[in-house]
Amino acid sequence: MSGASLSRWLRALAPAGAALGLAVLLAALMAAVVGADPVRAVSALVSGSVGSPASLAATLLRTSPLLFTGLGVMLAFRSGVFNIGAEGQLLVGALAATAVATRTGSWPGQAILVLLAGATAGALWAGIAAGLRARREVNEVITTILLNFIALYLVSYAVDGPLKEQSGAYPQSDAFPATAELWRIVPGTRLHAGLLLGLLAVFGVSALLTRTSLGLRLRSAGLNPSAARFAGFPVGRDLLLAFALSGALAGLAGAVEVAGVTGRLYERISPGYGYTAIAIALLGGLRSSGVLMAALFFAALGTGASAMERTAGISAVLAVAVQGATLLAVAAIGHASWTGLSQVSREETESTGAS
Repeated sequence: MSGASLSRWLRALAPAGAALGLAVLLAALMAAVVGADPVRAVSALVSGSVGSPASLAATLLRTSPLLFTGLGVMLAFRSGVFNIGAEGQLLVGALAATAVATRTGSWPGQAILVLLAGATAGALWAGIAAGLRARREVNEVITTILLNFIALYLVSYAVDGPLKEQSGAYPQSDAFPATAELWRIVPGTRLHAGLLLGLLAVFGVSALLTRTSLGLRLRSAGLNPSAARFAGFPVGRDLLLAFALSGALAGLAGAVEVAGVTGRLYERISPGYGYTAIAIALLGGLRSSGVLMAALFFAALGTGASAMERTAGISAVLAVAVQGATLLAVAAIGHASWTGLSQVSREETESTGAS
């Protein structure tokens, strides 16, 4: 990236940075409203999320699924597809990964197939909405939301039925064999290889959108589908592909979660990662690097909430309010940021096309 391009990005992101600063101020004000010490509350939130090796590891663990789902939503939005179904795609990815892990025995390299199963299931689940849009012109916002609920009940059925643990004691699957679990990247911690895969996905999605002809077509379809069609781009086919890639990333999040964190499938395995991903994609400015920062931010809020409740006497629900305040601040102050980001994206598209 040239110096001029970097400068444009920094100017475009400046209002969003100001919005995040306002969100922190709002968090302190909310703590004061409920009768707590604002400084102590914010301090507990920060120390509980990044103040120790254990809390930092917990934040990074939570970052992984948020990163995959955020990238999936971002990729779809940049391509002109409103994929609101990352939650459902995550769930079916976890379901498929569990079926492979608990019903195919134990053998070397099984974890790779577990991840592939999750990604494939997520892509196919997104493909349902893509097919309905392509053939019946059904709005994908409606179909992806409805598919989220179907996926939720599919998981409930599976852990109470065909995938229920052999003891039958609880509505959950059997534990994954060691060969189906992701390897630990830091001995003595729960940090797993899924975090590294997430970082690779950040670079991969960025390279796809900015360094390939497919990325040019996807961004062109997102900015102006009519112009993209006039240029001879296969917009319909590319949108189907964008849907599939978005779903694959979300499905991979589910596979990483069960293979790297929980070690089994159960109901409510996701606290809403797929829905939070929408906020992450928008807060990240629909850019891979921005999604990474936003995923870290929301993960820190989630892990710091329990410490805030424990040490400052504030309900962990305040962390959700902080997330809402962040988005409101971005909407209020950061509108110029999104306008600037859109302008930079257009310039990148034009420069890529010229080259």
